[in-house]
Amino acid sequence: MPLGLRSKKKDKSKETSKLVESEAAAPVPPAAAAAPAPASASRLQFHTQLAHGSPTGRVGGFSSARELYAKIAEAFDIDPAEIMFCTLNTYKADMDKLLGAQIGLEDFIFAHIKGQRKEVEVLKTDDVLGLTITDNGTGCAFIKRIKEGSLMDQTKIICVGDHIETINGKNVSDCRHYEVAKMLKDLEKGQMFKLELIEPMKAFEKLEPRSKGGSLPEAKISRGRETLRLRTKGPATVEEMPTEVEEKAIKKVDELLETYMGIRDIELAATMVEAGRDKKNPDEFAVALDETLGDFAFPDEFVFDVWGAIGDAKQGRLE
Repeated sequence: MPLGLRSKKKDKSKETSKLVESEAAAPVPPAAAAAPAPASASRLQFHTQLAHGSPTGRVGGFSSARELYAKIAEAFDIDPAEIMFCTLNTYKADMDKLLGAQIGLEDFIFAHIKGQRKEVEVLKTDDVLGLTITDNGTGCAFIKRIKEGSLMDQTKIICVGDHIETINGKNVSDCRHYEVAKMLKDLEKGQMFKLELIEPMKAFEKLEPRSKGGSLPEAKISRGRETLRLRTKGPATVEEMPTEVEEKAIKKVDELLETYMGIRDIELAATMVEAGRDKKNPDEFAVALDETLGDFAFPDEFVFDVWGAIGDAKQGRLE
């Protein structure tokens, strides 16, 4: 194992809370000016609807999830902060169809907006709650999976798709998913804790709210031969669909994110795989991660496991 992995990473100049505060700025008003996307991307138009029911609108000219939500909000005359997450090609809160880093050029975007609020008190009887957290790319953390048989699986009011608004009275609406996951993990065993949640607005038919447990079914990251790649930093680009090797690596890295950090994030996984594409060793990979994703304090063993997963994918050792 190479030495000095930690020493090669940049020192953080700000506390995590300050970084998150910066990332979680107020939603961009629809009229706000944004950096123009590349010509090939700015001409693209996507069909969209509100998941609980609405006329069909068209959106385009966006380079990030934040800009996309602003465009959708403008189309339907709502506040961008009301959008919890988007799914592709289904109005259901299907966690295998979440909008991630890639949007197929033929994909239909459904926006799920905030609905009913609810509160629940839970006695933490186990070290592991059984929740996997993700977010919408603008700071809205929500539940992606509930492990079958877990403590949270027994608390029926808590559902997949719920936004976690407060933990023991502390508002976490502007916190990233990895922070929310850590707060939940750090809750003291044997103590009661209180969650305030917001569920997606429902219509059409009763949404399927709970996971079926076990491993998540394999899902394609996008449809079609070309996709629009959204980026947290920089303009969106039209790219070829990820190769089979890249898809396998991204899927494995997403699983490692859940194991180490209690989160799922296809966009983050894809960014990490991209960062390791031309690196020769884990030290170079660690430096690239820190330059690209300095907000995250990844443990060294996680970096090595991700590097190993990328190598396994290249060698055809991943199913």
